[in-house]
Amino acid sequence: MDTRITLVLGDITRQHADALVNAANSSLLGGGGVDGAIHRRGGPEILAACRALRASHYGKGLPAGRAVATTAGRLDARWVIHTVGPVHSAEEDRSALLASCYRTSLAVAAELEARTVAFPAISTGIFRWPLDDAARLAVRTVREQATPPVEEVRFVLFDEDAYGAFTRALAAG
Repeated sequence: MDTRITLVLGDITRQHADALVNAANSSLLGGGGVDGAIHRRGGPEILAACRALRASHYGKGLPAGRAVATTAGRLDARWVIHTVGPVHSAEEDRSALLASCYRTSLAVAAELEARTVAFPAISTGIFRWPLDDAARLAVRTVREQATPPVEEVRFVLFDEDAYGAFTRALAAG
């Protein structure tokens, strides 16, 4: 069974899925962009779970390219999978770290037996990753890594530019 990849123009915090992926910062304690929106809409349960993670396994924060799950709080999902994308650099190729965000998030989703997973365009906001390159990496990694029980990976894209970049990446095969 192939995993279905779909694109949605909209707000990831309004999606119904087994797991929503959060483009988190390494502190896991909320921030701007997708991270702030997920924490605000998900409520204090997510922050409490993230604080517990910081107090146990991730005292120094979650490294870039890794992923960890918490409750989804008040979101219409069972879990939030937090992953920390790399900051784009013109001097250093960090594409393996960006691909790792998708790969490790999918591995966590499989462990949780999530059937539907919604991703934002990781690292394309404040971390300045060029949209077309980020979309190409995301789509390629999901195509290579998504396995059962994950049946659908949904890229939830906040604006027309991101939606266009992911549409082109998906069409490129």
